[in-house]
Amino acid sequence: MSADKVGGWSGAGLQACLLLLTGCGRYADFSLPRLSGGDPTLSFALDAQPDPVIARGEESDVLNPSVVRTPAAYLNFYSAFDGHSWQTLLARSEDGVHWQPGHTIQRPDPRTWEAGYIAGNGSALVHHGQFWYWYEAGPREALRVGLARSADAQAWSKEPGPVLERGPYMSWDERDVADPYAVRIGAYFYMYYLGQDRASPPRQRIGVARSPDGIHWTKLRANPVLELGDPGAFDEAELGEPAVWVSHGFYWMLYTGTDFSGQRRLGLARSIDGIHWRKLSAVFAGSQAWNSKVLCDPSVLVEGPVIRVWFGGGDVASPDEGLHGQIGYGILRPVHDTLAK
Repeated sequence: MSADKVGGWSGAGLQACLLLLTGCGRYADFSLPRLSGGDPTLSFALDAQPDPVIARGEESDVLNPSVVRTPAAYLNFYSAFDGHSWQTLLARSEDGVHWQPGHTIQRPDPRTWEAGYIAGNGSALVHHGQFWYWYEAGPREALRVGLARSADAQAWSKEPGPVLERGPYMSWDERDVADPYAVRIGAYFYMYYLGQDRASPPRQRIGVARSPDGIHWTKLRANPVLELGDPGAFDEAELGEPAVWVSHGFYWMLYTGTDFSGQRRLGLARSIDGIHWRKLSAVFAGSQAWNSKVLCDPSVLVEGPVIRVWFGGGDVASPDEGLHGQIGYGILRPVHDTLAK
């Protein structure tokens, strides 16, 4: 018997079997409701305000905005690094541009699965009169996704454990699942998220999961749905921080791409089923001193014909913290792009 055969199974067959067994009930084939599609030359330009709308103040970094609108105000669930750990802050605004000072609503709890590094970088939705906030937590090298809910955005109830786990051995998201971005479409929640594998250096790509209740998630069997760019591309090294919305006959995704110099910029992709994505030629880089090295962490809100986006930026090409992160704001303006691919 050859060395790559075990009991009649080839090494590849055995690995596939083990993957199926460890992932039983957690993987499926699905898509989002199919859209008819729109103008194939349509793209977007980002008209960004020159100054940050939430400055870091005494914090090392403020990043990762997630903005929802209520009848009374805009609420921004964002992350702040105090030099030791990441926590979630909440700020309020009447217009989405001028924000009252934020206050902390959750910190990582080292007595739980969250460990002591992060409880932030999340995605907020208003559903059935409650605020739902999916967030990443855990040790730096083993992140997972949790869920907290609140009736008033002040007192929060957390699920006791992660709601989205890392993948099994040798999977594309074995090391980390992070950067959740949740949308509600029809009868399901869909979560786009970052997955990191065990390669050296690890590869970060984007996948999707589906849930009927926001707690129990099934990952797409064909993940990841967005791959790294070609050598020399702005997203050649890493992908992450997706933001997904529906407009103009398509699903659209803004995502963060990182090159091998560590600079981060935002890319744009579109899809008619939420699974098969086409990257467009639009790439958005910071144009001001404060976001000259990093543009990241988009949060998108569609209000009629206006598509609003909040994003993070920094002037240091740092992968996690220490980038002097602040939060900016802009409008996505439809344009025609004959270079769309």
